[in-house]
Amino acid sequence: MQTPFSFFLALRYLRPKRTFVSVITIISLLGVMLGVAVPIIAISVMTGFNVALQKAILGFEPHVRVINGEVMQNWREVLPLVEKVPGVVAAAPYVQGPVLVEHDGRINPAVVRGIDVEQEQKLIDLKKFIKGSLDMPIDSVIIGKELAAEIGAHIGDEVTIYAPGNIQGVVQEIRREADDPKAKPKTLADLKDDVVIPAPLKVVGLINSGTNTFDSTFLLVTLEKAQELYSLKDGVHGIAVKTTDPYYVQPIQARIDDVIGNDGYAVSWYDDNRERFEAIRVEKQVMFLLLSVTGLVAAFSIMNTLIIVTVQKTREIGIMKALGAKRAQIVWVFLSQGMLVGFLGTLLGLGLGLFLLHFRNNFRDWLNHTFGLSIFPPGIYEFDGIPAAVIPRDVLIICVGAFLLCTVAALIPAWLAARLDPVKALRVE
Repeated sequence: MQTPFSFFLALRYLRPKRTFVSVITIISLLGVMLGVAVPIIAISVMTGFNVALQKAILGFEPHVRVINGEVMQNWREVLPLVEKVPGVVAAAPYVQGPVLVEHDGRINPAVVRGIDVEQEQKLIDLKKFIKGSLDMPIDSVIIGKELAAEIGAHIGDEVTIYAPGNIQGVVQEIRREADDPKAKPKTLADLKDDVVIPAPLKVVGLINSGTNTFDSTFLLVTLEKAQELYSLKDGVHGIAVKTTDPYYVQPIQARIDDVIGNDGYAVSWYDDNRERFEAIRVEKQVMFLLLSVTGLVAAFSIMNTLIIVTVQKTREIGIMKALGAKRAQIVWVFLSQGMLVGFLGTLLGLGLGLFLLHFRNNFRDWLNHTFGLSIFPPGIYEFDGIPAAVIPRDVLIICVGAFLLCTVAALIPAWLAARLDPVKALRVE
C-alpha cells in the first residue's frame, strides 16, 4: 500500500494549482523529450552514414587490392595464385589513376579505371550501378553521372581523356631541348612514337552508384585503353579481389601475402579508408558526449521543479509526518513525481526521434524549400539523401540513461523533503 499512496500524491502534485509550477513541469518534460530525441537522431544519422559509406565502398570497390608499389608486369603469373587462395571469390586486373576529361571545352579532373568487363563483373555487379551498355569497345567510356553533368556529356557523346601517357613524351622533348638547345627538334611525326595522341571516346553508359565520390570522379574504360593511356604496355597497377566476407578480410590478406611472396602485398578496403572510418567513429563519440548535456540540463530542470514543490509543500510534509508517514513514503512521493516526468519525457522523446528519422529527407527538403537551408548537401556528404540506421542498443542506452539521470536528479530533493523536521515544517506559514 506504500507505493499507491505515494503515487497518488505524486499525480496530485503534478497538477498543482499554481501556474508557475505547471509551466516548470512542462518545461522539464520538454527538456527530457529533447534530451532523448536529439541524441537518437544524431547517433542514428552518424551510424547510418557509416553503414552507407561502407556499402557504397564495398559496392564499387574491391575488397582487397594486390599491388607492388609500382607497375605490375607479372600480373598474369600472380593472378592464378591469388584466385586459388581460400576465401577469394574472384580476381581481376585493373589500371587506375588520375586523368583530365574534356567535352565541348569543359575540362574536369577525374579518375580512370581500366577493367576487363567480363572479369570485373565477377567482382562487382556493374549492371546495378551503370545505366547504359556494358558492351565496351576499346574506343568507349562509361562516365559518372555527376561528372557527365558537369562537363555536359550524355550517352552517345564523345569525350577526350588526357592521361600522363599523353604528355610524357612532350615533357621529355621539352627537357631535351632545354638541356641541349642545339638539338634538332622533333616533328609531330617523330613524337607520335613517344606520345599517346588523345582520341575521342564514345560515352556508352553512366555510373549511378548513389555516392558522390564515385559519380563525380570516375571513368571506366577497357583495360587495354587504360594501359595505352598510361603507357604500361602489358602492365597493370594491381589486381582487384573479391572475398567471401568483406568484413573479415584480414586472414585472407595474410594468405595472399604468403602466397605471392615478394611479388606484391595485399591492401584491404578498410586500409584504404581507415582515416575516414576513424574520423566518423570519433565524431560519433564526441557528438554523443556533447548531446548528453541536453539530458543533464533536463535533469537539473526536474531537480529545480521538485525543490520548488518541496518548499511549497513543507507544511503538507509536516502534516504527513505528524500523521505517521514514514520517511520512505515521503521520498517516494517526490521521487515518483520526478520518475513520471522522466518516463513520459523519455517516451515522447523516443517517439519524436523515430518520427523525425522516418521523415528526415522530407523534413530536409521542406527546410530547403521554405528557408533555403542546405542540410546534408550531397557534394560534401557524398549521398543524395540523409542516411540513418537505428541501432536498438544505442536507442536503449540513450533512453535508459536519460531515465536514470532524471531519477537521480529527483532523488536529491525527495531525500531532503523526507528529512524535514515535522515540528519546524508545521510552523511554516
